[in-house]
Amino acid sequence: MTPAPAASKTKLPPGPRIPTTLQAAIWALRPLEFMDRCEARYGEILTLRIRRGKPWVLLTNPEHVKLVFTRASELMGAGAGEANPLLEPLLGPRSVMLLDEPEHMGDRKRLLPSFHGGRMKDYGAMMSEIAREKVATWPTGEPFELWPRMQAISMEVVMRSVFDGIDPERGALLRERIAELTNWINRPRRLAMLAAFGSRSITANSGFRQAMGKVESVVLDEVRERRARGVAPEQEDIFSLLERGHAESGQPASEQKMRDELVTMLSDGPTATSLAWVFERLLRYPPKLARLREEVLRDEGDEYLDAVVKETLRLCPAVPLVMRRLVTPMELGGYTLPADTIVAPCIYLMHRRADIYPQPLEFRPERFLGGADAGAYSWIPFGGGVRRCVAASFAQLEIKRVIAVVLRELELRPAQAGSEGAARSSVSFAPGGGARVIATRRTPGPADRQPLAA
Repeated sequence: MTPAPAASKTKLPPGPRIPTTLQAAIWALRPLEFMDRCEARYGEILTLRIRRGKPWVLLTNPEHVKLVFTRASELMGAGAGEANPLLEPLLGPRSVMLLDEPEHMGDRKRLLPSFHGGRMKDYGAMMSEIAREKVATWPTGEPFELWPRMQAISMEVVMRSVFDGIDPERGALLRERIAELTNWINRPRRLAMLAAFGSRSITANSGFRQAMGKVESVVLDEVRERRARGVAPEQEDIFSLLERGHAESGQPASEQKMRDELVTMLSDGPTATSLAWVFERLLRYPPKLARLREEVLRDEGDEYLDAVVKETLRLCPAVPLVMRRLVTPMELGGYTLPADTIVAPCIYLMHRRADIYPQPLEFRPERFLGGADAGAYSWIPFGGGVRRCVAASFAQLEIKRVIAVVLRELELRPAQAGSEGAARSSVSFAPGGGARVIATRRTPGPADRQPLAA
């Protein structure tokens, strides 16, 4: 990669000169194509003006991404709400995803124990159990969409992880209300309005407030009931670990704080999206699907499974950008970017650079085999630095466990010949047709071995 030129004090990187309102409209309707065209014209560092007053500087060079991810945390604010204005009204202003330092790091430390050590073994067994329960109900012999089925699995996984032992009736009500909220948001017209006009197009809407209020009501009822009876020492769901963590820090969390953190955990759309993409891609490459099935059935490791997951997250990242807000000016790529600029390592574009990933549009899990590892600054589906997704290992474990169960239980074939394009959902980009498949039940054969319990 070419050395950066001497820093300029006078301007931002180049970018489209069309008005902000028009850029916002294009971003709302065709964001991926917009980024492709801009990169082709302006190169690996470019400026978009989607939001008034805060330019976005998109980065696709791993060296620039490294500078952003390794910059002192106190000099980089949260920018996630700029990329997706739905996040603050949905997750709440006290969500760990939206906090600046030092509050962000304090919350992150309280969350980390939920996703490390022996907890992951327990999660793995639970994920496999839920996947088997759900897959057993899937239709056979007729087309159906995988994406909503993966959403149901992911919702149950996160529900048990956050509120283990929740009353069945309340749990069913919470699932129903989260589904209602998601469906309300995901209507194309509302997503377009959100991208074009920001969070006010949602927060001012009585329909959103009503749907969001119903979710909050159930979450807070559960919080109050659990606080009234106390957290048992042996209980280790995410709620209990958060409650103990706040108590040990001497700052018990307010109801609003718990609402924001728990809704953040319960809003796990990207994992279901990634699961849908795994099968949408695999089913277009039968030899790769056969190789993965053989590995899973023989239960002799997960090298190819790991490569399939990495390649899916490379080619079809759930979100296209990572956002950071500059607290102070920063020199980057030959430009001095002013404070309040949004710097955006672009997952979507960098993952498609031919100099990093040869034949970048091909689905080739083999690129991650033979000791080839995903680069810390060139493979970033979960972001990076101190703000890297705290549940990244949890998400990858869930994806692997669900894939293994599906391949053991079913034979899948695509319901249509062509590939499905990406379509915007509330917080991610999902297969445009929902990953439509036709399933038949498998009869275990000689190659099958019993799946590990954990």
